[in-house]
Amino acid sequence: MTVQAERGYLIPAIGDRYVACATQLANSIRQYHPEANITILTQDQLPYGDLGGYANDWQCFQASPYRQTIKLEADMIAAGPIDHWWTLLEQRDVVISQGCRTFYDEPGQSRHYRRIFDQNNLPDVYNAITYWRRSQTAMEFFDLVQNIFANWDQYKTLLRFPDEEATTDVVYAMAAIIMGIEQVTLPVGLGPTIVHMKQHMIGTSTDNWTQELVWEKNPLRIMTIAQWGLVHYHIKEWNYD
Repeated sequence: MTVQAERGYLIPAIGDRYVACATQLANSIRQYHPEANITILTQDQLPYGDLGGYANDWQCFQASPYRQTIKLEADMIAAGPIDHWWTLLEQRDVVISQGCRTFYDEPGQSRHYRRIFDQNNLPDVYNAITYWRRSQTAMEFFDLVQNIFANWDQYKTLLRFPDEEATTDVVYAMAAIIMGIEQVTLPVGLGPTIVHMKQHMIGTSTDNWTQELVWEKNPLRIMTIAQWGLVHYHIKEWNYD
């Protein structure tokens, strides 16, 4: 796609419920950055059509109208300013976030959702926040992501206890190893991380934290604790607006 602006946020939203989530995320970003460039990428805008689920991810590289892009998962909320990330990330061609936080602002400790990463010594990447600039490195990375999705039956033989279906975080982790982890990540603790609100990460008794924890909005507080950065709420029906 032709470059339309230097910097912008790209939010993939394939499916109606993700469009609603992406709209909430865009609104929350504009609350802090009214002039931000934001593109919600829907199914109809995919350059090569809907390839099904996670396998669409690599198309984001070609679909972005920005020279520098921060791709964000739709089911998140900006709980504070995030534009300072550009200064850090623009020093690299590709940056995939590593690690996550709890709503207590502590490093996430549970490995319940990361067993395949631990079993295969994969980098702890989260594609929920991914930066790239138009570059040879970024093109090579997303070409590799495309190849892994397209040939998952072959690539999964390289893993212990692989998933039957390729997931974006695992594919990104494999691509990072092939490219060189230092080429597509920042050292752990340096780059932006998400607040991970799934059950085993935060210790709730059910997966629907919105029904179990006390939360307030504008600004977002969870159990009276003020949140910052991006909160990956994951309960798609949560209405924050």
